[in-house]
Amino acid sequence: MLRILLIGGAALMLAPLAAQAQATYRCTGNDGKKYYGSTIPMQCVGRPIEQLNAQGLVMRRIDPEGEEKARVAKEAAAEKKKEEEATSREEARRSRALLATYTSERDIEEARKRALEDNEKAVQDVESKIEALKKRRTGYEKELAFYQDGPDKKAKGGPPAKLTNDIKNSDIDLKAQEDLLAAKKKEVVLINAKYDEDKKRYLEATRRGR
Repeated sequence: MLRILLIGGAALMLAPLAAQAQATYRCTGNDGKKYYGSTIPMQCVGRPIEQLNAQGLVMRRIDPEGEEKARVAKEAAAEKKKEEEATSREEARRSRALLATYTSERDIEEARKRALEDNEKAVQDVESKIEALKKRRTGYEKELAFYQDGPDKKAKGGPPAKLTNDIKNSDIDLKAQEDLLAAKKKEVVLINAKYDEDKKRYLEATRRGR
């Protein structure tokens, strides 16, 4: 009796393996036809596949395209989580740095005032340079007129090469300083935006610390 039970138990254990060994793969090819095989037919590669048991019942469905989409989605989600964690760490670092820099909102406003004053000084310096360059340019123009105007201009032989180069270089310098002046004036908006953001971040950080 024991021997019969052992044999029966072994048969039950082997039955799923036998069914697995007799499994068949089925798919619909690109041509719309059904394909079967004990191994995955070539026509089924990359297509949704059904694995059938010996009784023809579906044991498992394989969807390579769906699995690939799931893998890509999983990787994208992991990358997004990684970026969010990095952003969160950076936000925390910036908040700590801010709290180490300022002890109050007044500190922020004083820092803003110093930055704006420095900017205004830089603007004035550039404006002074522009004024000096314009005066120099006026002098060059008067000298150039000496060679270009008057009844005896041919006798003068035209402007010397040094004067021509000086005029060209002064124009280049003037353009550079005017561009710098425009940039310095725009910095006022950036400075105020920076300290507005610092104040907002400071208030948020101090509220969290309460």
